[in-house]
Amino acid sequence: MRNLLLTISYNGSKYCGFQVQNNGITVAERVQDAIERITGHRSDIKGCSRTDSGVHANMFCISFKTECDISCHRLRRAFDAVLPEDIAALSVEEVDDDFHARYSCVAKRYVYKIWNSTAKTPFYSDLTLHYPREIDIELLNKAAAHFVGTHDFFGFCSSGSSVVDTTRTVYDCHLSRDGDIVTVSITGNGFLYNMVRIVVGTLLEVNEGKILPDDIPDIIASRDRNRAGSTARAHGLYLDKVYYTLPESF
Repeated sequence: MRNLLLTISYNGSKYCGFQVQNNGITVAERVQDAIERITGHRSDIKGCSRTDSGVHANMFCISFKTECDISCHRLRRAFDAVLPEDIAALSVEEVDDDFHARYSCVAKRYVYKIWNSTAKTPFYSDLTLHYPREIDIELLNKAAAHFVGTHDFFGFCSSGSSVVDTTRTVYDCHLSRDGDIVTVSITGNGFLYNMVRIVVGTLLEVNEGKILPDDIPDIIASRDRNRAGSTARAHGLYLDKVYYTLPESF
């Protein structure tokens, strides 16, 4: 029995997230369909995260066990042949038997993409958040720096989460601009339900003068969801990188 690590990227616009569910088509279901077509068996797969409906991934890792003896190189090409156009197979590799795509992960990086222009664009409507007010990158980077470190992020978690320990370590949080695209990048050892989207919503409220950059530590310490910003819409969010070993610096 082989344990394989499949790395994919996907446009999540048409999917109800990654995890299989009863109310719509998910990325996991499409991947399982592909595995069944290639190997003749429907494998139980382990995803590195549970992305929500409409969320995208530049890098998403899946582990599964199979008795299929097709080489990893040929498997990757086979996945690309049978997966839908909005899911791409980046690589397939053999891993240790105890490797788990989710539990072996030590850090993740998410990015949130904002179309920062007074004019809308039809080309990024499902891939970015349209935000017409000019974004002050320098101001928001001052606010973003306060998220770095180990904190209890209870106030940055949407209701409905069953997680007991809400302490997470953020290694990096910053914004950058490329033309009309502003990107929020945040890397941490784990994230709570909607945490990244609430961080983005909070930063946008800093941009609007509703929250001051130096208010962020008090808002985190308060553990009060009502003091943080609104939850930014899902379609600007991407799982960008999955780490299985920590780099020396982020």
